[in-house]
Amino acid sequence: MPLAEVILWSRLKGRQLEGYKFRRQYSIKHFVIDFYSTELKLALELDGDSHYIQNAPLADMERQNQIKVFDVQFLRFTNQDIYDNLEGVLLKIVERIKQITSPTPPCKGGDKKSSPYQGEAGRGKKSS
Repeated sequence: MPLAEVILWSRLKGRQLEGYKFRRQYSIKHFVIDFYSTELKLALELDGDSHYIQNAPLADMERQNQIKVFDVQFLRFTNQDIYDNLEGVLLKIVERIKQITSPTPPCKGGDKKSSPYQGEAGRGKKSS
């Protein structure tokens, strides 16, 4: 693993971030994601030097769009983000986790009682 991945992994492994499990080098179809939480359907991608040559950014976005078909959300960071602002990166990840796991507000004006949790992405934090 590149150094930036090692650094981020040291803060993700063992359910250190909000109690959610992340996996490294996770496969969805024929794509490999740097870090992925199956509970959250959240992919974390680190873009190193190879992501900035010729058509790489376009290829990354095309790949990301193909994976989004599986209801996967993405957060992308550069290696430099990890080196210069790891705490800021972790904060952005926690913010996204909270967006994913926060209950949806109840419908206005209806008498229907509905669960505030919607499927896999809407579940609250799981215990270790």
